[in-house]
Parts: sequence; C-alpha cells; structure tokens
Amino acid sequence: MRIAAVGRALPDPYYDQETLLAALKEAWAGRLFNPARLEQIHRHVLVGGRHLALPLARYATLRSFTEANDAWIACAVELGERAVADALARAGLRPRDVGQLWFTTVTGLATPSIDARLANRLGLRSDVKRTPIFGLGCVGGAAGIARAADALRGLPDDVAVLLSVELCSLTLQRADFSIPNLIASGLFGDGAAAVVLTGAARPARGPRVVATRSVFYPGTERVMGWEIGSEGFRVVLSGEVPQIARGIRKDVDEFLAAEGLSRADVSTWVCHPGGPKVLEAFEQALELPEGALELAWRSLREVGNLSSASVLLVLGDTLAGPQPPPGSHGLLLAMGPGFCAELVLLRW
Repeated sequence: MRIAAVGRALPDPYYDQETLLAALKEAWAGRLFNPARLEQIHRHVLVGGRHLALPLARYATLRSFTEANDAWIACAVELGERAVADALARAGLRPRDVGQLWFTTVTGLATPSIDARLANRLGLRSDVKRTPIFGLGCVGGAAGIARAADALRGLPDDVAVLLSVELCSLTLQRADFSIPNLIASGLFGDGAAAVVLTGAARPARGPRVVATRSVFYPGTERVMGWEIGSEGFRVVLSGEVPQIARGIRKDVDEFLAAEGLSRADVSTWVCHPGGPKVLEAFEQALELPEGALELAWRSLREVGNLSSASVLLVLGDTLAGPQPPPGSHGLLLAMGPGFCAELVLLRW
C-alpha cells in the first residue's frame, strides 16, 4: 500500500492570535477570575494564528449546541469536498476510482455522516465502502491511515481515501472558564485534510505503508476527551498528556525492533503537533536531531492544533518537500483520547 497524495482545505476566515485573544477577552470580560492567565496561556501555546469555520462575529449568534452543530455540518461538507477533490487531483485519480471512504472527526455529529453527504457531491460509486469514525480525536489521522492500510491488504486493487474534518472552534464552551477550556481556546483551529492510499496491485508513487501498530494505555480514559451535555462538547484535558507522551520511546523502539529497525534507521518523522509540551516530549523521548520536527512546529505556529487533521497536514507538507532517498524509512506518530498512540512505518 502506498500514500499517493494528501489534500487539504482550510476555511477562508483566518485570524492572528492577538485578534482571537482580544475577542475572547471582550466576550469573557468580567467573568474570568484571572484574565492575565488567559493571555499567558495563549502566548505559551506558540500558535501564531488559526483558521475558523465562521467569521469571528458569527460565533456570538450561535446560541445552542444545535445551531453550532448545524454550522459544523454545513462547513464540514464544504471543506470535506474540497479536501477530497484536492487529494484525488494530486494523485491523478477520479472519484469513480475510490473504493473506500474513511471519515474521522471528533468535533461534530451527523447522521447520515459527512462521508455519506459527500457521495453525490463528489460523484462516488454506489458501491463505495464507507467507514465513519468518531471519537479518536488527535490520534484519528494516524489511526485512519492505519485502518485504511489494513483494509487495502485484503483489497490490493482498491483506492482508499481518508478524510478528516475538524472544526474545533464550534465546540468552544463560552461559559466554561476551566484551565482546559482556556488552553483549548488558544490551541485548536479548524480545517480538513484527505489522504489517498492505493493497494499493492495499483501503480503509484509515494511512500509505502510497511507496518502499523496501535498502543492503548490502560486506566487513562480521563486524560483527554469530551464531556458531552446539553451545551455540546466540554473539553477534558489533563496535565498528564506530556508525561505520557514522554513514554512513547518504549513503544516506538518495540515497534521498530519488530521490523528489524531502530530509531537510527528513521530519517523522516511525521508527528502530530499536539502542542509545545507534546512536541518537546517527542523530541526528548525519541532523542531526535535538531529540526526533525520542524514541519510539525511550523504547522502548530501557522494553523494551531487541528485534532485528527493536523498530522495529515504535516504528512502533506512532508510529501510536498524534498523527498528522502529511495529505501529511507519514516515514522508517522500521533496520540489521542483513550489514551492511545498510533504508529505507521513508511518507506520511500
């Protein structure tokens, strides 16, 4: 199986971090116990700006979870169509070539799911196999690639598309002044990404998916996720995340050893930009050389954390740049709710 292309679609509204911080200060004026803490958090996440699903003024008009979720559906369909079309064009394929459509999100709900709503708009075949995935959060992009690759092993003539749409701004709780929500208000952005994977029987360029591994950490369900209620999605975000991320070294070493490799054999690292502390934890635990995660750091600065879409954007930037020599290995890595990790070994 090969990763033939990555497409993306980002909403048109884009705001620098100072503009977003000023808007939150105004919206929360007189209600924050420590306003200086909000500013401190926004500066420490090292995000320079973010795309939003809607123009900034529209958010004040969303008065219920229903209204926010309706906005999510409309925007997700539009961005999803653009991302898939971009990915297929880059791969030189048509919608009719797609045999599998995988969809991952954690920021909205829809039945029929977004992949179903895209079938007619994209002109997909009536026998396309759809698999919507909800709840994986930041790990969803890596997990989606792994699951699509698993399916392609049994269907070597197939083309699979993984679509991620995450509109984090539509989940922000305006009456929640907890530290996790303040962090979320400064860290997460909106966007979509799509990956085209081709089965082994199809000629294609791009890195080959050599192996995958899932890692689940028992007893960590409260580390990251949502509390879902009448107001929508209330973020759960523990300070334990960087500590757990620092433990990734053992999992990476065991995964690579099973393939007869070590970290020294990996020349390209595609890591989810979960935040500064997570990226620093990866760099330290894996003893990465300087600049190994530059594309992840750049993505964090330019668009923030887009949950499951972020690692796919970093993958797209990797494929758009100078390619490693043939035979070189890469490792795609993300962590998310569960708490869990997904590892995908690539070979150019």
